[in-house]
Amino acid sequence: MLVIIADSSHISYATIICDTIAESASHRGTGIAKRTPEYIISKIENGNAVIALDGEKFAGFCYIESWGHGKFVANSGLIVHPDYRGQKLAKKIKKKIFDHSLEKYPDAKIFGITTGLAVMKINYELGYEPVTFSELTDDPSFWNGCTTCKNFDILSRTDKKMCLCTGMLYDPKKKNETHKHEYNRKVFKRLKNIKQHLFLKKKSK
Repeated sequence: MLVIIADSSHISYATIICDTIAESASHRGTGIAKRTPEYIISKIENGNAVIALDGEKFAGFCYIESWGHGKFVANSGLIVHPDYRGQKLAKKIKKKIFDHSLEKYPDAKIFGITTGLAVMKINYELGYEPVTFSELTDDPSFWNGCTTCKNFDILSRTDKKMCLCTGMLYDPKKKNETHKHEYNRKVFKRLKNIKQHLFLKKKSK
């Protein structure tokens, strides 16, 4: 299995990447913003993407987005093809794109928003900390990317202060600091359940 920086030779995988993201969103029933093949191609051509391949078969993908004039970067669109799930491939892809982000944007804060407990755990192990949305980029272009998410109405009615996603941030200035607590899946799961109860209950009224 190869996990490498994507280049122009991988443009042909753009459609299957988008289809896999869409299928995952439908299966999980959670909010995942849609991507177009053109957008994925732009990330590949700019050297801002990582792809996992089993021979010539697509296995996984993730890309970098830059916000706030390079002050923040996000590792977005993490996806693993169904045939390769349960093999810790997501962790390998996240580590590769994380290291690539540090190399390309050494002074930027790396952040992400996710509803997935597995992704939260991977982020935490890389050095991310849970934060409020106010500590993330205020670049409207980033938040506009959430408009295709099924939970965008929640983000809108909270004035972009909260959603079902959890915000996580890695600050390179604090890279030598150690976590004060071990990752606790139960804590993150409880947080997710509380958000779902609050927001989805309001939506149903």
